[in-house]
Amino acid sequence: MGQIAEKVFVERADIEYLEHLVGELAVNACVRVTTRRGHVVEGLVTVTPTVQIFRDNEGAEGINGIVKLENAEHPERDELVWLGDIREIVHLDSVLKGVSRA
Repeated sequence: MGQIAEKVFVERADIEYLEHLVGELAVNACVRVTTRRGHVVEGLVTVTPTVQIFRDNEGAEGINGIVKLENAEHPERDELVWLGDIREIVHLDSVLKGVSRA
């Protein structure tokens, strides 16, 4: 994975929102994610995401993260979603961070 993100975040409120999303994306959780552009992705969180330092296309440094959602029925449809692109997370099961053990 490269160090370049389409969008990076530097404002405290934005970073706190990204950290909140990490708390919603526990390993083994089955979720439906809607992006800010309206794209909907359903899948299993394979690894709990983390916020990391990236650079945008102009070289500005900031924070973002990626979550991989695995589609068990159609593995070719596995998707990587930028945390900063997520508008909504709906849990399709009862797995929450701190509850599941991986």
